[in-house]
Amino acid sequence: MTKAPSKRVKMNTFYAWDDDVLILNLLGTPNAKVDKLGKPKGNQLKINVAAVPRGGKATDHMVKWLSKEFGVRVSDIEVVFGRMNVNKQIRITAPTILPAVIKRHEK
Repeated sequence: MTKAPSKRVKMNTFYAWDDDVLILNLLGTPNAKVDKLGKPKGNQLKINVAAVPRGGKATDHMVKWLSKEFGVRVSDIEVVFGRMNVNKQIRITAPTILPAVIKRHEK
């Protein structure tokens, strides 16, 4: 059974929780030297990915990299919108690891 795509969520910050699902608004920079989570900028979290932005390859690379950063399977990350754009929203189901930039805002 395939799950239905999630709705786009309007948020006032770069992240929100929907039960055990972490929703992130991202501002991507493809073709970077290294993969890295940056700082929040408005209601988005900056993210650099070291992949070429052609045919969604940078987004695919980002999802694989984020799966390790958040301790989840690739299939636990859904790109809600922005697969071919620098502005993205993703949903991460039951992350087991929270990077420092999110931990700082959780308090």
